[in-house]
Amino acid sequence: MQETMGLIISNEQIADATYRMEIKASITEAMTPGQFVNIKVKEHLLRRPISIASIEEDAFVIVYRIVGDGTRILSEMKKGEMIDLFGPLGNGYPIHEEQKDVLLLGGGIGVPPLYEVAKRYRALGKTVYVALGFDRKGSVFFEREFRKLGCQVVVATMDGSYGTKGTVLDAVEKAKIDVDFVYSCGPMAMLKAIEARYQKGYTSFEARMACGIGACMACVCKDREDGKLYHRICKEGPVFAIGKVGFA
Repeated sequence: MQETMGLIISNEQIADATYRMEIKASITEAMTPGQFVNIKVKEHLLRRPISIASIEEDAFVIVYRIVGDGTRILSEMKKGEMIDLFGPLGNGYPIHEEQKDVLLLGGGIGVPPLYEVAKRYRALGKTVYVALGFDRKGSVFFEREFRKLGCQVVVATMDGSYGTKGTVLDAVEKAKIDVDFVYSCGPMAMLKAIEARYQKGYTSFEARMACGIGACMACVCKDREDGKLYHRICKEGPVFAIGKVGFA
């Protein structure tokens, strides 16, 4: 883990209580899709780390939702201000160049970690299907960004105010997307449903991350193969092969 200072390039609201921030920093060379960073703003260490959405040559993008005082302070910060960064932390999503097509399944704030995955596969010329799930129309973000990459995108909202009513799996079924290699990140109920349906790919237990270094043990999940071994999501994850870990 590296501690460094980051320069805020932009910080803008993109959906209900949801912001996109671009940060210039020296740690981008070590980043992989699905990793995250801890952030300290004005002496306030955010309670949970934030996933990396996009990686550029000397900058990266995060997407965060206001959930408390720390993220509220973060949302008020302006271009040109500096923030303390700790990271990159955890592991990331493996990219398999032999795959012809992949399906990305993201729910709510679990959408951002999948964007860099889409970028990498599109750069390889692969077909990328994306299913995004949100509570309502006002919560939807990144649909346009995925489409700009050339991904085939479907959207689901739980209240039916935009796209397919229901979950990401409802949207996949309606669109008749027949791809068996998946990447997923989102609420735990969504991940359970995905693991019940798919056997190939990776899932990120981002929602279980807590301290960011695996020390608090709040993020522990059981290894399904061993039965006794436990994994610390912050440190050994948050990304695991589908079916690797259970829900502790």
